[in-house]
Amino acid sequence: MSPQGLGCAQLGNLYTALQDPEAADTVAAAWESGIRYFDTAPHYGLGLSERRLGDALRSLPRPSYSVSTKVGRLLVPDPAGAARPDPAGFHVPADHRRVWDFSADGVHRSLEASLVRLGLDRIDVVLIHDPEDHQTQALEQAYPALHDLRAQGVVGAIGVGSKRWQVLHRFVTETELDAVMVAGRYTLLEQPALDTLLPECAQRGVSVLNAGVFNSGLLAVDRPHAGLPYEYHDAPAPMVDRVRAIAAVCARHGTSLPAAALAFAGAHPAVAAVVVGAHDSRQVRRNEALQAAAPPPAEFWSELVVEGLLRPDAPVPIRPSGRP
Repeated sequence: MSPQGLGCAQLGNLYTALQDPEAADTVAAAWESGIRYFDTAPHYGLGLSERRLGDALRSLPRPSYSVSTKVGRLLVPDPAGAARPDPAGFHVPADHRRVWDFSADGVHRSLEASLVRLGLDRIDVVLIHDPEDHQTQALEQAYPALHDLRAQGVVGAIGVGSKRWQVLHRFVTETELDAVMVAGRYTLLEQPALDTLLPECAQRGVSVLNAGVFNSGLLAVDRPHAGLPYEYHDAPAPMVDRVRAIAAVCARHGTSLPAAALAFAGAHPAVAAVVVGAHDSRQVRRNEALQAAAPPPAEFWSELVVEGLLRPDAPVPIRPSGRP
């Protein structure tokens, strides 16, 4: 798995409708930039993301890349909804309904459908998706089903993805996972996963896939402003003020807010990959350039700590000696 991953929610027309060639160009640009890990889910565009990702990857050598998808939401046909837009923020017709299902049968049905949409021979990583309100069923049924599939070699690795670090911590301590996907809970803006989740993952050898590292877009621009999203809604004013203060420190040290956010997101030793989405090939190349740049200097991180904008115990990237 590459240290950078492409989050493929945008391939499902999240926020903005893409045409199939644009989606293919996005994946091609990621491949050209060296990305070999791709994350998708049935939830993303009611299966559209999986179909587009599979189409884009199918001609590439299968052993050279990893794909993760998710279980927990079954897609049930709803022909009556075809004339309505999807209510979950994806620009697709609501011709299917998402049905929460963390049963063993639901896991098998979900994976079978994902394999058809992807058109691939296997799924490398399967994540239990957003089990916050279904933890008992996910622990007692979805996890054992995935555990058995992993033992049989049907799937390569298993894990859980969530925005709530407490849920991830519970699964890490009560099961035998290979990975967790932390969404927005370990970023330059906020680091609640640092207290117990990341140390537990490091101790148990559970790989952390760090996603949502721009906090839905709030950290993705050089000059943050009101109206930017946070948790898929407009960011509250105190959050915008905090990010503006971080951006001011960035400017004083010759870096940008997105560059610092990406550098920070991969610095913890438990993080195996930083997963970033992109609306188009241009954004992929921009993120590639940001990730390839030298991280900000030590003085930058120290100033953030002094200003109360970063926890002093958070690991930060070290700039190689000799780099300007």
